[in-house]
Amino acid sequence: MALNIVFAGTPEFAAHHLQTLIDSDHNVIAVYSQPDRPAGRGRKLVASPVKALALEHDIPVYQPLNFKSDEAVQELASLNADLMVVVAYGLILPQVVLDTPRLGCINVHASLLPRWRGAAPIHRSLLAGDEKTGVTIMQMDKGLDTGDMLVKAECDILPTDTSEMLHDRLISIGSPALLEACAQLESGSAYPTKQEDSQATYAHKLEKSEGLIDWSESADAIDRKIRGLTPWPGAYTQWQGDNIRIHKAKAQLYSGALPPGSLASMSKQGIEVATGEGSLLVTTLQMPGKKAMSAADVLNARKAQFEAHPVFGQTHNTEGDQ
Repeated sequence: MALNIVFAGTPEFAAHHLQTLIDSDHNVIAVYSQPDRPAGRGRKLVASPVKALALEHDIPVYQPLNFKSDEAVQELASLNADLMVVVAYGLILPQVVLDTPRLGCINVHASLLPRWRGAAPIHRSLLAGDEKTGVTIMQMDKGLDTGDMLVKAECDILPTDTSEMLHDRLISIGSPALLEACAQLESGSAYPTKQEDSQATYAHKLEKSEGLIDWSESADAIDRKIRGLTPWPGAYTQWQGDNIRIHKAKAQLYSGALPPGSLASMSKQGIEVATGEGSLLVTTLQMPGKKAMSAADVLNARKAQFEAHPVFGQTHNTEGDQ
């Protein structure tokens, strides 16, 4: 028997899971998403990816600021949903909402819980150098990603992964995991497993300031920062009062004695920067006001400038942000 599902989500990651449910035998009877936000130079209101997808399929969309009003709660109750599926919605759901659907609310979370509860699990797993991550489908409770687990799907983190690449891979394993959890709940065969709270870590929301590179760290750590913060908020360093964004780089061995941040070599292969341990070969970077370019192209235009000022600094200049 198909479930009548209310879906709650906002970004692209959530929209892919909504599409999975639309394509399934289940009935998506309504969608909740964050209110439209201003975007672009004109600051026009733009619908979230989830809202846009729902409208394409003529699914009713609700966008309450929160669920603090009786009206919002009663509106949800009137839908008589069997299940609410929540994916990166961005609102805290009170207990009255969690209890409203017949089978409660389940969440698709982009980590192997209890590791990386919170807002930025994909980025944090890369920054920490984890070798594996995955998706957990959990029964929601009043805590932050603390609910009992229904289905887990895991994948390797590759040495070349960016957060964007990992995001897409987690979508590919999260969608079938979501359908498996729905099938278990529909048939009554779900076997919820409690999380081990002592093993929990917290994935704090990303701040733009985290992108500033500290060259005294190891090349491996800086490489993880660049990959973990691509495409947003991006990793950057200061040079001559400007912030230079680094898009691609490779950690390597280094036997020299230059201080961290010093430009050890410059060639068609890239700009080699000494770090606290090893060196980083920067291969793609973005100068202020320019598009991302290969290091070779940047050096063609600016090699003499880099030779005259061969050190990347660590002082943040907000006016130069990319």
